[in-house]
Amino acid sequence: MGKDVLLLSLLTVIVTEANGQEPITDAVCVFQIGTPRGYVKFHQDPGQQVQLEGNITQLAPGEHGFHVHEFGDLTDGCTSAGSHYNPFGKSHGAPYNEDRHVGDLGNIKADDSSSAVFSFSDRLLQLNGDYSIIGRSLVVHEDRDDLGRGNFSDSLTTGHSGARLTCCVIGIAP
Repeated sequence: MGKDVLLLSLLTVIVTEANGQEPITDAVCVFQIGTPRGYVKFHQDPGQQVQLEGNITQLAPGEHGFHVHEFGDLTDGCTSAGSHYNPFGKSHGAPYNEDRHVGDLGNIKADDSSSAVFSFSDRLLQLNGDYSIIGRSLVVHEDRDDLGRGNFSDSLTTGHSGARLTCCVIGIAP
């Protein structure tokens, strides 16, 4: 699948440039639903992985499931964001798994001051092309994501990560 991801990234760059459009390189998501507050910034140079950088406050200390969901619809709070973004019909997994939902980003960890500050890259997320995450939602969950390895009925669909604490819509940034 590693070659498939590289090919998808390169095709996205070629198609975007062939259409005469400048590729989207930056996006942002600002959490304003629920108690937690904060942001996540996304950056992707053409043909490269998406880089994420975030700061989310007012979380209970510990790990929290962190996922891109399929819809940017927040009309019913985080509930209307749909399921994890999964355009290839895979089971839930860890960010490092070959087979996983595109939206499976694992966990973020809040410290004793209730803040999660993080920076990492992801090989499946895209800011351009048919599988772009622009206009989709980002959700922070109440519990730790078991990365599809738990013995719960929802481990292979949601990572048994619990309620949706906060969410936001991923938008293009200047």
